[in-house]
Amino acid sequence: MSEQSPPGSTTAELRGKIELRDFLRSRRARLTPEAAGLAPHPGGRRVPGLRREEVAQLAGVSVDYYVRLERGRNPHVSDAVLDAVARALRLDEVERGHLFALARPSHMQHRVTPPQRVRPGLYQVLDSLGDIPALIVGRRLDILAGNRMAHALHTDFDALPHRERNMARYVFLDPAARTLYDDWPSAARSVVAILHVDVGRHPDDPQLAELIGDLSRRDDDFRRWWTDHDVLNNTHGTRLYHHPVVGDLTLDYEVFSPAGDEDQVVTLHTAEPGSPSERGLHLLARWATEASSPLRRDSAALDS
Repeated sequence: MSEQSPPGSTTAELRGKIELRDFLRSRRARLTPEAAGLAPHPGGRRVPGLRREEVAQLAGVSVDYYVRLERGRNPHVSDAVLDAVARALRLDEVERGHLFALARPSHMQHRVTPPQRVRPGLYQVLDSLGDIPALIVGRRLDILAGNRMAHALHTDFDALPHRERNMARYVFLDPAARTLYDDWPSAARSVVAILHVDVGRHPDDPQLAELIGDLSRRDDDFRRWWTDHDVLNNTHGTRLYHHPVVGDLTLDYEVFSPAGDEDQVVTLHTAEPGSPSERGLHLLARWATEASSPLRRDSAALDS
C-alpha cells in the first residue's frame, strides 16, 4: 500500500493489487543487475535496481506476463512461475510466502474469520509462568491476553479500550515504548514487517486496513517504513529493555503458535539464569504482584 493510496480508501481487491505491485517494485529496487547475475548494461539507468524486463528474463517469462503479474492482473499464476520470480528476486522464505499470498488473493479472501478467543487452558498456562512475561497476540498484533509480568514489562493492556489493545499501536503511539526498547527503531520496524505479512494473509480485513491507515496518518516513522515492504515471521530473538522500575533487562523471546488458531501466537520472555536480568525479573514480579490487578478474563475475545 502506497502513500498515494491510503489503505482505508480502497476495496480489498484493490488493496491487494497495490500491495503486490509495491512489494515487487521494492524487491526489484534493492537488487542490482550484477547481484542478480546479469551483465551490466552500458550507459546510465533510470531505476536503481532491476527493470521489469530483467526480472522477466531471469524468471523465464515474457515481459508482458511479468507486467500483468506485478499489476495483479494474473490471479491464476502457477507455482512454477512464482517460484521463478522468487528466485530471480532472491527472495527469502518469508518473502516467498508473502509473494504467494499476494499473488493468489482468491485463496485468501472471503474466509470466515470468527472472533479470536483464548482457551481457558492457555489462561492457566499464563498464570502458571511465574516470573516469565507472556503475551498471546492475534491478528493485526491485537493483544488477546497477558499475564501480570507482561503487563508490568510493557503496559497494562487490560486497562486500555479494546481498540487500543494492540502491539503496533503501543509501539508507535505510546511515548513510553520509545524509551522502553533499547533499539526502538529495530523493534518498530519488526512490527511493520509483521503487519505486512498479515496484509498478505488477510487482504480483506477492514480492521487491519483501518489500523494501517491510522498509524500511517499519525506516525511519520510508520508511514516511511511501511513503504519499504519488508516482511517478517518473528520467531525468536533478544531485546534489551530500559524498564522504568527495575532498570536494564536483556531478555530472550520465543514465539510459538498454539494448535487450533494459526493467527494466534504466544510470546515468552526469559532471562539467562543467574544474570542481572533474571534478578531484574524477580524484582519486577514482586512489583507486579503489589501494583497490578488480577488477569481479567473479559478481554479473552476481540471481534475480528
